[in-house]
Amino acid sequence: MAAIGNIARVASRKAPDSLLLVQDLVNTLDVETGEDALAAPDGPAVFLRDHDAPGLPPDEPEPGAVAALQELREALREVCLAHTAGTPVPAPAARALNRLLAAAPLVLDVAPDGGAALCPAAGLRGTARLTARIAAGIATAVADGSWQRLKACEAHDCRWVFYDRSPAGRSRWCTMAVCGSRAKMRSYRARRAESDT
Repeated sequence: MAAIGNIARVASRKAPDSLLLVQDLVNTLDVETGEDALAAPDGPAVFLRDHDAPGLPPDEPEPGAVAALQELREALREVCLAHTAGTPVPAPAARALNRLLAAAPLVLDVAPDGGAALCPAAGLRGTARLTARIAAGIATAVADGSWQRLKACEAHDCRWVFYDRSPAGRSRWCTMAVCGSRAKMRSYRARRAESDT
């Protein structure tokens, strides 16, 4: 059931291009089942290959890639949870994210037509290059106001990252049909049990 739910969540709550890499990375862990795509023997290599955007080398990840990607993933999940709750990012997650992003510098690339974009610095490879691409996407999303809409499902057994397209930007669950419905049922049962005592 988790796989079917994840497909529905991705289809209806896909992030804009600037945040899609963040969403894809965080969602490499299915919290409900514990399945971690990065922990598979070739997990980092497959993730890097599958996200071979311009300039991302498809080479084998360096030693420590699994731990680095998992740390980045969980720090980003904490940020998305803070977006959902409307609270500050927990200090340990902010420190980890700042440290990881500092190791992945960006440069401003000016195009012949006068446009400009943040890009990974020359020479970055593997997870550092991927991290720099994530940083560039976050910078774009902060500038256009979409960063706060990348959220993690409030359900403790889910935490799937989704893009909140609701007009008010107050969605709390990846899908109302599954996680939202379960939360409302738990709340209803708790109120009923309280009134029965």
